Amino acid sequence: MTAFEPPSAPGSSDAFGSSGAPGTDGHDAVVLAGGAARRLGGADKPGVRVGGRALLDRVLAACSGAAVTVVVAEPRPTARPVEWAREDPPGGGPLAALDAGLRHTTAEYVVVLSADLPFLDRETVRRLLTALHESGAEGVLLTDPGGRDQPLVAAYRRSALRRELAALCAEHGELAGLPLRRLTGALELTRITDPVASFDCDTWDDIAAARARIREHGHVLDEWITAVKDELGIDLDVDTDVLLDLARDAAHGVARPAAPLTTFLVGYAAGRAEGGPEAVAEAARKAAALALRWAAEAGSAAPDAG
Repeated sequence: MTAFEPPSAPGSSDAFGSSGAPGTDGHDAVVLAGGAARRLGGADKPGVRVGGRALLDRVLAACSGAAVTVVVAEPRPTARPVEWAREDPPGGGPLAALDAGLRHTTAEYVVVLSADLPFLDRETVRRLLTALHESGAEGVLLTDPGGRDQPLVAAYRRSALRRELAALCAEHGELAGLPLRRLTGALELTRITDPVASFDCDTWDDIAAARARIREHGHVLDEWITAVKDELGIDLDVDTDVLLDLARDAAHGVARPAAPLTTFLVGYAAGRAEGGPEAVAEAARKAAALALRWAAEAGSAAPDAG
């Protein structure tokens, strides 16, 4: 477990542009999801739900910008399409699992993640990739509040990983059972501190803490919207403040049930127009203006001059 605290606000621009992730041909992702979860009593940790979503699905949403996402584990249903790999032998440890996953990748940059990170998001993945691109290092990883490295919340140069894995295999004959630090200790690394994204779920107390945090006032709305988009397969970032303002204007100026119905119609109109966030914003602007005109009429006794 690694403790979490309120995150600091990261920068918004990077070498990959403002979309929050590099282009789909810029990086691949490998997610290690085959551990024994002994501290959870052998439970299916990747399938444990936090905020209504399996831990594995939460991690897959965070690395959705990858051209190829490989999950090293026995196949299971997931919210997003992935490729599956298995270490040899099964249960051979993180280095064997990483080697198996890398064999399915081709991109220069590879994001390497564990499947038990409930608060990982696309912004953190973007930060890791940006730092890797700008630093020239062989890898960039997160550290937890205690300063400990989290090598399974990281971005690496694929060539560096392949080089060190080959060297370890030549030295030991196999990768099974070797600790991950044997690889990371040989790499030139840069580190980023992120106490929230580095929080992992090793115990049931960790799971309970994660479930409690997402229901806090400052987090619950964003968590809910993200969960709904993931459940419905909607990969569209919109300005939720605009929609909330629209709902408020419709509720106060027309009638309370007008709020959900109006926001639904805005989404439907944007979908019919096959538009992105801009189409949603434009439809919301028109509906909000209508709601304000409606409210203005109710407060005026003068006849409509038009």
